[in-house]
Parts: sequence; C-alpha cells; structure tokens
Amino acid sequence: MQLVAGQNGGQRVLVSGMGSELGSLVAVKLEAEPWVGSLMGIDVDPPRRRLRRAEFHLLATASHDRIVELVTGFNPHVLLNISVWEPDARVGLSHARRFTAESAQAIIAAAADCRALEAIVMRSGLEVYGRGRGTPTRPDESAPLNPTSEFGKMLTHLEEQFNVFAMRNGIALGTLRLAPVLGKHVPSPLGRLLRQPVVPYSALADAPFAVVQDGDAADAFVAAAARRLREPANLVATGAITALQSAMRGRRIPFPLLGPGWGLAGRLSHVFGAPIPDHVVELLHRGRLGDGSRATELLGVAPTASTPEVIDHLYAWESIVRVGSIRPVVA
Repeated sequence: MQLVAGQNGGQRVLVSGMGSELGSLVAVKLEAEPWVGSLMGIDVDPPRRRLRRAEFHLLATASHDRIVELVTGFNPHVLLNISVWEPDARVGLSHARRFTAESAQAIIAAAADCRALEAIVMRSGLEVYGRGRGTPTRPDESAPLNPTSEFGKMLTHLEEQFNVFAMRNGIALGTLRLAPVLGKHVPSPLGRLLRQPVVPYSALADAPFAVVQDGDAADAFVAAAARRLREPANLVATGAITALQSAMRGRRIPFPLLGPGWGLAGRLSHVFGAPIPDHVVELLHRGRLGDGSRATELLGVAPTASTPEVIDHLYAWESIVRVGSIRPVVA
C-alpha cells in the first residue's frame, strides 16, 4: 500500500469504536500494517476479536473527561472515528442518537488538543444523500446532502461537525460513505430483516439497492488512514439487488406491501426481533445505490465482493440453533 511521504513505523493510531464488529476488524488489519506503531481503541463494548497489541479502553460515551484525557495522552497521528450507532442495529433510535453525539463531542474535544494529529477518517453512509425529489438514483461524492431518514440526518450532522473541526485546524479529513454494511457478525437491521422467514418488499417499486461486505469496508478504512484521504469517498459493492430478489435467493417467503402496510409490517417485524427503522424502509421502498467508481483511485482498494455475493453470504451464515439443557447422566 502506497503511503504518504514521511510515514514510518512509528505512527500512533486511535480507533474510536474499536469494540464494534467493524471497528475490531479494522483494528486487526491495522495491527498487520508496518506503518502503524502504537494502536489504541475506545468503545462502550469490548472488541469482538482477539487483538495482539492494541491497547483498549472500555468507556461510556458520557465519560467525556476520561475520553479526552486518554486521547490527548495518546496524542495520535491518525484518528479513525467508527463510533456510529445505526438505529435498531445495537440500540434503538434515541440511544443511537445520544451515543453517536456524545462520542463525537468527546472525540472532537480531545482532537483539538492532539498536537501530533495529522488525519481523521470518519464513518458515514449513503443515507446522507437521501431519497427525496431530485436526488440522483446513483449519487456520486459531488451530490448534495439531503437526508430523508433519521440515520441520514445523524450522519449528515456528524459530517458537519468533523468538517468544521478539520477546516479550522488544517487536519486531513477522509469521509467514508458506506453502503449498508453486512457481515457474519455485523448487527444490521437490514441483514436481520432479510434473514427472517418472511421478507417484505414493495409491491409497486421493489427498487434496487447495493451493500458492502464488512471486510471490504475495513480494508477501505485502513487504506484511507494510510493515504491520508482528504475528501469523501463512496464505498459500494458492484451490482445491485432488490428485496424480492434477495428473498428468492435466500428461499424466503416474499410478502408484497403497499405504502400503509409498511407500518404494520414494521410492528410485526419488531415483535420477531427484526425492527425496521425508517432508513431501511426507505431502502426497500425507494432503493439505495451509490456511485463508488472513485474508490480505487482515492483508496487504492475496491470492494471485492459484489452485492449479490454479499447477499448470498448473508444466507449462507448459520442460524442460531436453540438447544435444550442437557441433564447429567446419573449412574
């Protein structure tokens, strides 16, 4: 991987959100990078993977002063902000808003006192483009931000905060606008919904959408950090699929819905453990695509798995099998 001039094996890298599935995968890949010296992470949950040399701190997002103390003491050269809570992935909407906002406030406050800081890479998503009137079907990075879902508004506000900080302090800011991330252990409301026995789809539209595999997303974060990405980049797997096509590939029962039916479907799905937040309803009803053609130019990497392949992998994962308690044999 080509690095910017002056980089060496002594780079200090901080990962905010290291405990998440994506964050821990990014950390594993960073540990293998020769340009990474010290690696530190913070999150509200412990990492999902075994890390060999990363230093991890378990902290609540409300622990503002402690986060600032740890981050400024580490004084990173590169900061990766993956502390984004998608609504109904790990927590509901209200907690997702609060945790994402609290984490961003603490990280930005700490970054202001990090004299060695050269670059920030932050997580965002295609949801920032919205699906309103006039929104391109396949927006590229130059398209205006027009979020039409709660998650899209969260991500847009996050981008605004980091953009203001980066411009004021002359810090390189790379923003990765990810398609919905799916992976074997990724908590995803879209992934959970598609794996239900009955999969709803829009009877009138059944619009196409694209996703990205978690491993490909992690590779993009590492590449963006190494290259000191200075602009937004869409990360989208090639190809597209619809909810009906997904259900057929996964041998699920497709269930057609009209507009009013989505409210009832959302309530029923919530009962069965797969809530449908508004950004997922938007995706299923109106589609969500993005132009990721510049990823190779900007990052030197591109998604290796196509959208249909990611969906096939989704249905290939083992389901939870409930086993009753085993009584010991009494001689």
